[in-house]
Amino acid sequence: MSNKAAREKLIFALDMGRGFDEAMSWVRLLTGHVGLFKVGKEAFTRFGPRLVEEIQKAGSRVFLDLKFHDIPNTVARAAEGAVEMGVAMFNVHALGGMSMMAETAKAVRETARKRELPEPVVLGVTVLTSLNDDDLRALGFSCSTAELVLRLARMARDAGLSGVVASAQDVEAIRKACGEGFAIVTPGIRGSARVAGDDQKRVLTAEEAIRRGSDYLVVGRPIQTAEDPVAAADELCREIARGLTAG
Repeated sequence: MSNKAAREKLIFALDMGRGFDEAMSWVRLLTGHVGLFKVGKEAFTRFGPRLVEEIQKAGSRVFLDLKFHDIPNTVARAAEGAVEMGVAMFNVHALGGMSMMAETAKAVRETARKRELPEPVVLGVTVLTSLNDDDLRALGFSCSTAELVLRLARMARDAGLSGVVASAQDVEAIRKACGEGFAIVTPGIRGSARVAGDDQKRVLTAEEAIRRGSDYLVVGRPIQTAEDPVAAADELCREIARGLTAG
């Protein structure tokens, strides 16, 4: 399995708000070593569309991780903006419901066609990897994390979304239920060493996640906190390549 194929599956979480120049320094450092840069709420709130534009000018692709969750019309209009911004991938909360996801998928298709723009991957966020069964019970859910993830993944598929964001521990069940063409993006990826202050509860290594069937992996702190971030990214790509070969 080529390093390029593995690299395209690695998403670096550019979730930092300390300064625009610092964020772009990570883009310059890791371009060519990761496939996409994830721009989340912290960075986007501080720097806005300018950050997305500068990442694209640097020759890299963007995963806009704002987890849209609102009434269907509002999310559909936000989705149109994401298409026009040229992002490669963005997400919505699957708990927003079937109508919200279906209207979003339709708006993305129509906007891409009218503007003659590439159609981004649209993902439904299932259950955050910071939550486990105890957390769901505290929120009033009677089902387990695994059951809720699978229910939401099926809804996202039926609504016409491209895939979901889900823990690697749920990948095999999602793949069986939703098929091979359904994209699965997995956060909570870690190396062998735990990261200080880690709040993720359902995590796996890069190789394990790919073996189970994840299509893309989101990695932040294991690269950010590494003594040599480029070497850490390259090692993750080697782990992904091993997982692809084994799979």
